[in-house]
Amino acid sequence: MRIGIDLGGTKIEAIALGDRGETLVRRRVPTPRDSYERVLEEMARLVFDFERETGRKGSVGVGIPGAISPATGLVKNANSVWLNGKALADDFPRLLGRPARFANDADCFALSEATDGAGRGAPVVFGVIVGSGTGGGIVVHGRVLTGPNAIAGEWGHNALPWPAPDEWPGPPCYCGLTGCIETFLSGPGLARDHRAATGEELSSADIVARAAAGDAGAEATLRRYGERMARALAGIINVLDPHVVVLGGGLSNLQRLYASVPRLWRRHVFSDRVDTLLVPPVHGDSSGVRGAAWLWDEAELG
Repeated sequence: MRIGIDLGGTKIEAIALGDRGETLVRRRVPTPRDSYERVLEEMARLVFDFERETGRKGSVGVGIPGAISPATGLVKNANSVWLNGKALADDFPRLLGRPARFANDADCFALSEATDGAGRGAPVVFGVIVGSGTGGGIVVHGRVLTGPNAIAGEWGHNALPWPAPDEWPGPPCYCGLTGCIETFLSGPGLARDHRAATGEELSSADIVARAAAGDAGAEATLRRYGERMARALAGIINVLDPHVVVLGGGLSNLQRLYASVPRLWRRHVFSDRVDTLLVPPVHGDSSGVRGAAWLWDEAELG
């Protein structure tokens, strides 16, 4: 049995997968943001509850909204900032009494979709998260590519490529730079762009609904969004050349992207044709927690 935990800013989700990847148990609890110790205890309780309910012991993988620094062993780059600087990779296994594996939540999403989702069987999969933030993960032949700095796939904190004059230097990003892809392609980035163009304060969901109802301003906002995503992903294709790009997060539900973005990225990809596929996820918002469970492969489980 594999147990995966998705540690989010508002919820902790856990899943137990059987030998064929079937869901045995799945549960969500609120994240106790006021206490790191309580977060550890809630995660451990979920593991022990699952094992008691199934009568089986499981491997444990954890997806986090950041990374474990190879230099310090502490959490870094977490947008749930209260996790930064914490020794999660030491503290949680100690509480469990066994090893656990940790990966960025976007890496877990990519691993889930590469293992038994939209990228199944593809040698190289790039998983994209476009929601409250913009993240990415890379899976090569079924394994997460992490890199020596534990930042592989962090496309959201590169500058938007081929910027138009009105896109430069771009909006400020929480990372301290300006014009990051995240400031354009996240949900808040979409809302900011619409506000700048129209003066209307709308959520990304409202913008999508307005466009569907024929609102010209909302339609123009979504067209800019698709064109920017095409440029951003063209940069990934030029460097990584993945077989499949899987979109996740709330904005992955925008069906028009799967037709418009591949048409638009051709102009920027350095090739006579582009065979990379852009696809929606199979497992939706379950992919992160499923990917955490898949951090242990069959050979390691014995």
